Amino acid sequence: METYIALLRGINVSGQKKVNMKLLKEMFESLGFQDVQTYIQSGNVVFRSKKAPVKKLAKQIEEEIVKVFGFDVRVVIRTRAELQAVVKACPFSKEKGSEEDKIYIVFLDEEPKPENIEKLNTVNYAPERFTISGLTLYFYCPNGYGKAKLNNNLFESKLKVAATTRNWRTVNILADMQLP
Repeated sequence: METYIALLRGINVSGQKKVNMKLLKEMFESLGFQDVQTYIQSGNVVFRSKKAPVKKLAKQIEEEIVKVFGFDVRVVIRTRAELQAVVKACPFSKEKGSEEDKIYIVFLDEEPKPENIEKLNTVNYAPERFTISGLTLYFYCPNGYGKAKLNNNLFESKLKVAATTRNWRTVNILADMQLP
């Protein structure tokens, strides 16, 4: 069995795509996933399943969300080991003077093409900074995410890939969440 973390994009934000976490947990269990736990209302689900390609699991979950809740939701999945590696590799968490509540992780659904990374690299909203490593975009916004000029929609638009963003605290909790 593998431990996976499903990150649902854009649910329970400003009254849009409302998903009850108890019903979401039950939906995951109905798919045969085990030890399902949700974390906060923004669509984070930790669960166990037989090893399978994450794209296959994500598609299965997305299809079931449409059946159960009646709308499309993008799902990005990482294994626990992948999430722990993301935490360990975060360049902003190691910088002197960096504030943890200003660090965000953008989980990309697929690796962006080099030409799209180049396009994004031309965008400069200093003092906001970001760096991309494979399927992960590390983002530091010293004035807070609510005031940031860079955001999930801009990253998706420039990189031409689906993405979902989580704050540093949430990513750490999900990486360390213990299942029964």
